[in-house]
Amino acid sequence: MATPSRIAPPIGDRDSAAPLRLAIAGLGTVGAGTVRLLQDHREQIAARCGRPIEITAVCARDRSRDRGCDLSDIPWFDDPVSMAREAPADVVVELIGGTNGPARDTVEVALAAGRSVVTANKALLAVHGLDLARAAEQAGVHLAYEAAVAAGIPIIKALREGLAANRVRRVYGILNGTCNYILTTMQETGRGFEDVLSEAQRLGYAEADPSFDVDGVDAAHKLAILTSVAFGRPVDFTAVSIEGIRRVSAMDIAFADELGYRVKLLGVAEETEHGVLQRVHPCLVPKGGPIASVDGVYNAVVMEGDHAGRSMLEGRGAGAGPTASAVVADIMDLAAGRGAPTFGVPVGRLNMGPTAPIETHVGAWYVRLMVVDRPGVFAEIATALRDAQVSMESILQRGHDPGETVPVVMTLHATVEAAATRALTHIGRIDAVVEPPCLIRIEEV
Repeated sequence: MATPSRIAPPIGDRDSAAPLRLAIAGLGTVGAGTVRLLQDHREQIAARCGRPIEITAVCARDRSRDRGCDLSDIPWFDDPVSMAREAPADVVVELIGGTNGPARDTVEVALAAGRSVVTANKALLAVHGLDLARAAEQAGVHLAYEAAVAAGIPIIKALREGLAANRVRRVYGILNGTCNYILTTMQETGRGFEDVLSEAQRLGYAEADPSFDVDGVDAAHKLAILTSVAFGRPVDFTAVSIEGIRRVSAMDIAFADELGYRVKLLGVAEETEHGVLQRVHPCLVPKGGPIASVDGVYNAVVMEGDHAGRSMLEGRGAGAGPTASAVVADIMDLAAGRGAPTFGVPVGRLNMGPTAPIETHVGAWYVRLMVVDRPGVFAEIATALRDAQVSMESILQRGHDPGETVPVVMTLHATVEAAATRALTHIGRIDAVVEPPCLIRIEEV
């Protein structure tokens, strides 16, 4: 189990039973949920961490809004940065969101003022996590962020503490509930991506601008954080290869089903001979595997340790309750004097080894082509595969209508990604191929 950082001692004196004082920046869905949880479970929380927890300041733009919790006796600040600097608080809870701007300024000021920080802000950590971890160490305080990855799933604790003695070989999972809902609904109904996305927006599962979710950016933020904790590396969002789900069609999901697979958006980080490879993209996963059965808005993360073997955690990856639960768990750790270096080891001891580019990935492929049904097309496709030294495993064709466009689906044996990409680039230039090839990686998980 990870031990507390030597430069970040427990906050306060547990034996004195002095309250841990909180300043909360942001009272949206998660912020209000955090306040409610702290108030509703006040006695249980105090008993479990050995001291009461007191909210001594809050900051939000709209003071008049009903948030379903009692804020009447709590001092308000209009500016979160001023609150981080001036409020009588041991811990600042940042629930504003965003990579820069007020969220970043609030966290940096809080750390500089000697206050620990609890945040649910995955974008901030993915982009600026190394600098913030260094600032926390220099100030002798903690930076905690369980809620930033998969909300109600305690994955940071599992990796940083539960598997601390293991060498993690791979960590992967479903890290975005919006994409999982869309793909699940497409699977169950046969409807297209745009139709299901519109439904997800109506139901509140997708934002008005869904780009961060459906283009894989949200999952990549989370994967960058998981990679740092799992492999003891500096967090590096720029090293993540990202591909979203916009090009996954109902046709692809139906063909995948026929082949014995489900389509999921996965984030995968793994050790390879070229370094640690980080990738987010749609995958075909076997129907009988545990990841295939994780549906709807649920998230799941699988960890593979050299001694513990494979472990999987599944739960709600978003929402007021699950996210507030993770935020309060971090607060309770600080109140109880439990803490660890931000990414499992001090910044100066992080592994600076190489990162592997996506071109080095080795795996099998699903390929769908839309081709004009005419003699000689399969020979041209086979030649392109042969020239790139890529081997076909199986082929399906639905429909036979000479002169018309028909779908052709191939699965390719495991090959280096650069070779598969080269082959499909050549295939896409064949006159009879009327659309860019659809490529989805196959993961036997």
